[in-house]
Amino acid sequence: MFDCDLHTHSRFFHFEPEVAAAYDPIGTRLTLGVARRRGLDGIAVTNHDYFEAETLISPNCLPGIEISTTQGHLLVVGPTPPTRTRRGELTPTDAVDLAHEHDCAAIIAHPFRNSTLRESDASFDAIEVNGKHPEHRRRIETIANDRGIPVVGGSDAHFPFEVGRISTRLDIDSFTPEAVVDAIRAGRVEPHFRDGPLLRGLGAVYSKIHQLKGHSNQSHRVDGK
Repeated sequence: MFDCDLHTHSRFFHFEPEVAAAYDPIGTRLTLGVARRRGLDGIAVTNHDYFEAETLISPNCLPGIEISTTQGHLLVVGPTPPTRTRRGELTPTDAVDLAHEHDCAAIIAHPFRNSTLRESDASFDAIEVNGKHPEHRRRIETIANDRGIPVVGGSDAHFPFEVGRISTRLDIDSFTPEAVVDAIRAGRVEPHFRDGPLLRGLGAVYSKIHQLKGHSNQSHRVDGK
């Protein structure tokens, strides 16, 4: 059994790939260091609409990309993710097909923040409980059951201290991108939640930040009603 945060970023803010690219390995190193201290075996590096192999500074880093589709964000994790996508260009079906062509798993990211991916009939491999919105867990589990796909967890960390708030337990024998993809598709995964004063306090901070940014976040009670 391995524990991995399937949704992390190597930069504090969203920049074009060419801007501050030299920071990517540094950001990944810092995030991976915190992940290890919290007992994780690895992280997936899923930057927005680009993937660079140089960002992966360890075998404990999984390749990935977060694609900005026409209906929301799609996490793509696997051995050979696409290196570049254009924001808002690919439909959910096109993005999922692209992920599968690259032997990667296609995961619905933060399904209730600026996203209607959950309404698409694309062939997703999993749906995420996002570390910034754990209150949506039960609604996400309902969607997963209805669609017959598993639930995974990712922190959506842009800062190292965010990593691991929610991660994914993977029933695999070795920590490789191929094994992770197989486990996701076979449903041999489960989200793992961590607690603590810092992690609990992040929820209110995230809500305020997203409110200031004007992000749509369909908030509900923890019981999902």
